[in-house]
Amino acid sequence: MLTKINHIGIAVQSLADAVPFYRDNLGMAFMGTEEVAEQKVTVAFLQIGESKIELLEPTADDSPVAKFIEKNGAGIHHIAYEVEDIEAAIAKLTADGARMIDSVPRNGAHGARIAFIHPKTSRGVLTELCQMGH
Repeated sequence: MLTKINHIGIAVQSLADAVPFYRDNLGMAFMGTEEVAEQKVTVAFLQIGESKIELLEPTADDSPVAKFIEKNGAGIHHIAYEVEDIEAAIAKLTADGARMIDSVPRNGAHGARIAFIHPKTSRGVLTELCQMGH
């Protein structure tokens, strides 16, 4: 069902402060930024091998990422696994008793269709399913 780790999401206070470390100090390829208005975040993607690091900066105090930072501080927010058929993945997980945050896929960055699995199901880790747009 899963094909690879698509990205690891990291919540940050400021992309301007965080991007230089990943780009300049760690040497990752900066792939640009994108606002995801539905999630009230601006994201920056950095490529590392076949996976990416997604830095998430909240654009509003009531965004899920702002609430995460307030509760936990900046740090790893989620892990996203790539799937070929997101509807089939959601159906299998639901049939297996997984608790989904998204029972229907929604739009994510870079034209991807995404769905989150509740962290109570995935043992404390917010887990994203990600079907890339073609």
